Amino acid sequence: MILNYSQPLEFTNLITWLDTALRSSMSEFWVLLIEFVLVAVGLLAAYSVIAMILIYAERKITAFFQARFGPNRVGKYGIWQSVADVIKILLKEIIHINRSDRFLFFAAPFFMIIASMLTFGAIPFGKFLHAVDFNIGVLYVTAVSSLGIIGVLLAGWSSNNKYSMIGAMRSGAQFVSYELSAGFALMTIVVLAGTMQFSEMIEGQRYCWNLFNGHISSMIAFVIYLISGHAETNRGPFDLPEAESELTAGYHTEYSGKQFGFFYLAEYLNMFIIASIATTVFLGGWMPIQIHGLETFNQIMWYIPSYVWFFAKTGVLIFLSLWVRWSFPRLRIDQLLNLEWKYLLPINLVNIVVMVIIVLTGLTLTDLFPGLF
Repeated sequence: MILNYSQPLEFTNLITWLDTALRSSMSEFWVLLIEFVLVAVGLLAAYSVIAMILIYAERKITAFFQARFGPNRVGKYGIWQSVADVIKILLKEIIHINRSDRFLFFAAPFFMIIASMLTFGAIPFGKFLHAVDFNIGVLYVTAVSSLGIIGVLLAGWSSNNKYSMIGAMRSGAQFVSYELSAGFALMTIVVLAGTMQFSEMIEGQRYCWNLFNGHISSMIAFVIYLISGHAETNRGPFDLPEAESELTAGYHTEYSGKQFGFFYLAEYLNMFIIASIATTVFLGGWMPIQIHGLETFNQIMWYIPSYVWFFAKTGVLIFLSLWVRWSFPRLRIDQLLNLEWKYLLPINLVNIVVMVIIVLTGLTLTDLFPGLF
């Protein structure tokens, strides 16, 4: 028997106690309302903290690649630099733009934040650390993450600035193009796993990650998803929508203060979301490394909390994303679109057919070696 030592009993007991206490003194409606509000506050807090950590981590990792120190003044090793930046951006003046569509101009950043928050809420951070476990989780995150492009297009159009508009149109073309490959890559693994529910996907990877279970087809889907996800977040070398040398800052050129902060925040969280989904779908999510037949080893692995496994795997993919960003020059817009439409999408279409054949013929590792996996 494998003991699940990573189960956060204190956290589970706290939730059970709170639910019992509320139900003993309130009606069902108010209990659910309070619990939903608490979950939302928790997600917002995690959203903000993770964003600040990622900003600090990128600065340090970038400095390492460029042989410099990075933040080293605010706190030891500059650890409080992100907090200082948050305070600074909150105090910055919001500059009002003449001849802009004020309603759409102010609404655009909220589309970015809402889209990333909706996706963020469906991520399983650990065992029992899952706000919403949809039975169509893959379809859900694919759908709601696509809402962010509305904010980008509104920001470019409402700014009444030619650079903003060009950046928004580039972002629209880029996002719509690479969303196809990202979606097909995820659907390839859905065919393999037989489910769209994240919790079931993770449980199905107890002894063999989907990255390996589907042979070369899974590996191709993994690489394509990382490339497409990186392009969707508008990060180098796919940062055409906000190319500083051409478009000043692209679609958020005219934004300042908290409004610019929303775009900045959403960009980093989208990077985390892409890595999180890749971890969940391809790398077993929060599931620790388990080897069939080695029960002692498996129990030792369960001593490490599930959320540590999740953040460790996600951190590796984020580091890979930063490595790519600071290693390759920016592509031209025609090169970027050619990569998607002439290479990634055709490969994806063939790859999903290959995966269907693998599943139907029982050529997955779990089917070939049921006793081992």
